[in-house]
Amino acid sequence: MSEQLLVVHNASKHFMGLKAVDDVSLTVAKGEIVSIIGPNGAGKTTFFNLLTGQLAPTAGEVRLRGQQINSLAPHQRARLGMGRTFQIVKPLIALSALENVLIGAFMRHPRLTDARDKAMDVLQTVGMAHHARRRAGDLTLSERRRLEVARALAMEPEIMLLDEVMAGLNQSEVGQSIELLKSLHATGLTFLIIEHNLKVVRAFSERVVVLDRGRLIAQGTADQILNSPEVVKAYLGDGHKVEELGTL
Repeated sequence: MSEQLLVVHNASKHFMGLKAVDDVSLTVAKGEIVSIIGPNGAGKTTFFNLLTGQLAPTAGEVRLRGQQINSLAPHQRARLGMGRTFQIVKPLIALSALENVLIGAFMRHPRLTDARDKAMDVLQTVGMAHHARRRAGDLTLSERRRLEVARALAMEPEIMLLDEVMAGLNQSEVGQSIELLKSLHATGLTFLIIEHNLKVVRAFSERVVVLDRGRLIAQGTADQILNSPEVVKAYLGDGHKVEELGTL
C-alpha cells in the first residue's frame, strides 16, 4: 500500500459568511500526480493556501508525513518537504534567474558554493541553464513559470503544489511543460496540481479531484471525472452534454 504523504481531514476556510473551502478531505500518496479542477471561484487556490500556510483553516487539519502542520508557517512547511508555485508568477525581476533559484537553494544549502551548484543543477533540469544570467524581468511568461518551478525544486520538496503552472502558455509550451512534469514525476516527486485545461488534466493526471463552491464533489480517474454529469453541471450548468467538456 502506498505511503500517505499528504492527508487533509475536514478542512474548511470561512470568510465571514462565505465558505471558500467547506469540509474537504483528501489524501495524496507518495509518488502520485493528483489534479484539482473546478470552475472559477470553486476554492482551489484557497485550498492550496490552507495546505501551504498562507491561510489558517477555520476547521480541520492538514498532515504531512503524519505530522499535523496546521500551526506551521509556510517556510516551516517548506522545510518539511512542501514546495509551491503561485497562479500569478512573481519572480524577483531585478535579479537573475540563477539568483532567483538560489533563494530556494539556500534553504537546504547554506554555503554559497553549494547553493549555487544546486541552483545550476535545477536550472539545467528545467531547461533554463542557458538563461542563468538573464534578468528574471526579461524572461517570457513560459520562462518565468519554469523559473518558479525551479525555485521550488531547489528547496528539494517531496510534494510540489502547482497552481495553474500552464496558464497563458501556447500549445507548444504546454506540451513542453507536461514533459517536464512527467520527467520530474519519474524521479519520485509527488504532485498536487490546480489546472483549468481539461485536456492537460487528461494527459498526465493519475487522479482528479473536483471542487465546486468550496466542496469536494467528485474524485476518480480523469476519464471517470470528465464523463461525470455532476462535473459537467458544475462547469457548464444544466442542459449541457459530457462531450462539451472536451472543448475546455
